[in-house]
Amino acid sequence: MTACLLIDFGSTYTKLTAVDLTQEIILGTSKSKTTIETSIMDGFYTAKKELLEKIDQPNIEFKHHFACSSARGGFRMIAIGLSPTLTTEAAKRAALGAGTRILKVYSYGLKKEDIVEIETLNPDIILVCGGTNGGNTEGIINDTKLLTSLRQPFPLVVAGNEEAYPIIEELLKTTNLPYYLTENVMPQINVLNDQPTREILRDIFMKKIVEAKGMDTAEKEIGNILMPTPTAVLHAAELLANGTATENGLDSVLVIDIGGATTDLHSIGDGKPSNPEIRMEGLQEPNSKRTVEGDLGMRYSALSLLESVKYKKFNHYLPDMEEEDIYRACAFRSTHPEMVAKTTGETNFDEVMGKIAIETAFNRHAGSYRREPTPSRILLYQTGKDLGAFDAIIGTGGILIHSKKSEEMMAACLRVENDSYLKPIQPNFYLDQSYILSAMGLLSDKFPDIALRILKKYLVKL
Repeated sequence: MTACLLIDFGSTYTKLTAVDLTQEIILGTSKSKTTIETSIMDGFYTAKKELLEKIDQPNIEFKHHFACSSARGGFRMIAIGLSPTLTTEAAKRAALGAGTRILKVYSYGLKKEDIVEIETLNPDIILVCGGTNGGNTEGIINDTKLLTSLRQPFPLVVAGNEEAYPIIEELLKTTNLPYYLTENVMPQINVLNDQPTREILRDIFMKKIVEAKGMDTAEKEIGNILMPTPTAVLHAAELLANGTATENGLDSVLVIDIGGATTDLHSIGDGKPSNPEIRMEGLQEPNSKRTVEGDLGMRYSALSLLESVKYKKFNHYLPDMEEEDIYRACAFRSTHPEMVAKTTGETNFDEVMGKIAIETAFNRHAGSYRREPTPSRILLYQTGKDLGAFDAIIGTGGILIHSKKSEEMMAACLRVENDSYLKPIQPNFYLDQSYILSAMGLLSDKFPDIALRILKKYLVKL
């Protein structure tokens, strides 16, 4: 047997997955509270002890250790761009694709009061964009000038109009701000070039994550942290969709992850129109796209969920429930994030929250049509991805994994009659019942074929 230990140092829990690479099976999983306050290794040792007891192999030797992390609350970023629909949106997509959590975005030029707010938000990194190559330089230069007044040495990644870089470098090299100049994230109008920015963001994340207490000890014992946890999940989704040289994938894949604070959605596939007469417009979509909805959560963000969709959406599923009772239920979950539903009423309310979070997240992630009448016909223009032909939707997160109505909740993502959003039509639903997506994303870095076969074996088709 060749054993491998896969580790996820999460912001709340440290999760371990033991795999037998020879038989291509999962030996067992465990988790323990992440102990950032003392040493991150305390939680790791507790989880490992539990894992070894579960699999009843106290003397097992793990030949390989692979780890990801979202400790320290994830990688917190601020994105700055010129136009909210173009360079700022390009910055957001690059940042989310790198596994970051966006605290705030700024457009149309920074102001002095924004600098004060940025200091208060205390980001791990600031991404500065603006202007296509050969276009406007004034905006990104003015933003950089204001950022030089920051009192804290926040790292800056500059990914805007490259013609402004000589002036920007002159401004930054006299400060104590660490800075990185990379390729323009939007070199031409509506053309996305996010990969160089993603790579720099991940490199910075790896350096910053070592600052967590005990992480230096972790790296000595288990090796380097390979990637942020959201990136590991994205890698698993990409593996499932694209396959390998010897193993077929599922073609196009969506992953929906509902948590206490956010609902994350990954789509792997181009989502281009199936009808050649439909024209694309707007910013180019990445083949691998991740969106994070910070107002759609089951616990910490329960009140934000209610504020986003209003009482009418809850009443659609719970017609007999008074507004006051809906508010009280959301408020309690928001202030008691550790709550576990025990009664039938609590469970039903959680499942309704799950449906609403899924429907809303898909509405935001999916593309849409714009109809333009002409004297002879109506022209259709598509913005964003068409998810209609996506083959597989994989659900993960506690509410989906532990519910008896997982498929019913996931069906809230489907396109309905007269829907303006290009959501899925007839996909297959799967459940990540063993919580292995991030683990297999890690494993795919060295053993992609094995990781894909394990995913196919352990994902539960509904």
